[in-house]
Amino acid sequence: MKKNYKEKDLYQYIKKNMPSIIFTRLEVFSIQGCPDVLAYNNKNHFFTIENKVSQRNSVRLSPHQISFHLRHPNNSFILVKAIASSRLKLYEGRQIQSLVASGLELNPLAEGLADCLKVFEQV
Repeated sequence: MKKNYKEKDLYQYIKKNMPSIIFTRLEVFSIQGCPDVLAYNNKNHFFTIENKVSQRNSVRLSPHQISFHLRHPNNSFILVKAIASSRLKLYEGRQIQSLVASGLELNPLAEGLADCLKVFEQV
């Protein structure tokens, strides 16, 4: 894994390894807190993903990102690449306050690439 793994690297990784999902990277600078990714599955459902890379137990989320997930708790996700364990951890948008408080100690909705993909395919 690259030493300076970034959110854009996480986007490329999921796009390459989850071909059943259509991912669109959002470059929205005018709307603070807007998630990084708009995704679409084979059930014709849209959902959003906030990508995060965490070097430690904590997950850095801006007040605007927290607000977005509080206002949009359904079909929104936070996907965290935990550098220490090299694992993907997926959280629902409705878990945002607990994620901020507990960090990666919070039980994820899914862990690992295959389990995250299953969740995305079932949205």
